[in-house]
Amino acid sequence: MARKKKQAEGGGGGAPAWMATFSDLMNLLLCFFVLLFASSTVDAEKYELIVASLQSSFSILPSGGSNIVDQGELVGMGISQLAGVDLVYTAMLNAGGTTQEEVDKDADFIEKFEQEGMNQSEKMADEISKKLNEAGIQNEVKVDFNAQYVKLTLNGAILFEPLSATIRPELKPTLDKIGGILQGYKKNAIEVEGHTDPSPDDPNGQYVTDEELSSYRAMNVAVYIRDKYELDPAKVKFSGRACYVPVDTSGTADGRAQNRRVEIKIYNDLNSAE
Repeated sequence: MARKKKQAEGGGGGAPAWMATFSDLMNLLLCFFVLLFASSTVDAEKYELIVASLQSSFSILPSGGSNIVDQGELVGMGISQLAGVDLVYTAMLNAGGTTQEEVDKDADFIEKFEQEGMNQSEKMADEISKKLNEAGIQNEVKVDFNAQYVKLTLNGAILFEPLSATIRPELKPTLDKIGGILQGYKKNAIEVEGHTDPSPDDPNGQYVTDEELSSYRAMNVAVYIRDKYELDPAKVKFSGRACYVPVDTSGTADGRAQNRRVEIKIYNDLNSAE
């Protein structure tokens, strides 16, 4: 009678012993990669917060992400000035996985970035003011600046006839002098904004709304300067803001005249990045 073959070592028909060790190793590796993934996820969340805060503050990064600071004055090529580093600080501190030390570093970076933008704009404003004085039009152009741009304000009531977007011929020499100054900032983003006061109905029906009137005024100024002084069309933008961003009351003739204006914004190097 033939003898039965010996059973495999370890008895029974179960898996060999080495597979238990192999399974333990796989479980450990799985736990290791889960820990790595969890750590990278925290860093990603922190990175998204920083990107969102920079987007909403300086417009130097690609679009996307949610804003975590208050919105300020809307502008075209940039966003508003930083509404407050303290808001960014609080939002980042409340984000999971971000330590107090990390928040302090990030908030400090944003504050320094804003200060650098302010320094650049102040230097530009001084240069432009000097050139306006040399051109003899310092009384026709108001100069302001913030951390993003230098703003030149021209009285729209002087530039245009009532309810008209055609530049007055006698004001073109002033625009020529401004265009000559802008030639020194060809690499910077430039935006021309048109503003109106609440206008009465146009009897000729040429401009149905204030949006149209302000847009055509901004366009005519932008195109005149851009074409005559060969500025890069990709860097010159225009927009009509109608009567929605007044700088004075519309209850007086003087206030309405102040609201009818054209603003030329020259963005500093930090905020001209594409």
